[in-house]
Amino acid sequence: MFVISGLSKIAGLPQMKVAWIVATGPETPVALDRLEVIADTFLSMNAPVQCALPKWLESRRAIESQIRERVRENLAELDAQIARAREVQRLVVEGGWYAVLRIPAIAPDEQTVLKLLDRGAWLHPGYFFGMPESGWLVTSLLTPRGEFSTGVTRVTGYFCSS
Repeated sequence: MFVISGLSKIAGLPQMKVAWIVATGPETPVALDRLEVIADTFLSMNAPVQCALPKWLESRRAIESQIRERVRENLAELDAQIARAREVQRLVVEGGWYAVLRIPAIAPDEQTVLKLLDRGAWLHPGYFFGMPESGWLVTSLLTPRGEFSTGVTRVTGYFCSS
């Protein structure tokens, strides 16, 4: 099993490419040997990032709490709105700041996303995340609360009126 983390998640710094992996299980030594080759070959860390890393790690607490609070608030808002819209369900959120929505598979998700975009709601089709072509949308829980609420209203309205 692998647990992956990095600055993009804990410090809100997605462009500063610093990440780490914790591996557990009986095949850990072999997996780590292979990951080391990949990391050394393709994932070198640049000097400015190395120099800034201690300060970023030291100051991450403020952004972590803001991210956690925003995700918690938006998830509660999403749940409240979809509780009134039987056509949309949410998968369990196990971590991160995305929510996966199960929607009626009435058209390819890309078409659905484009129609929702016309209504002012921005989502990702599920196939971006390895899901089937229809029936899944992915939304960010990092959107500012007012915008998120409005977007969810537009999404649930779209499916309730279809």
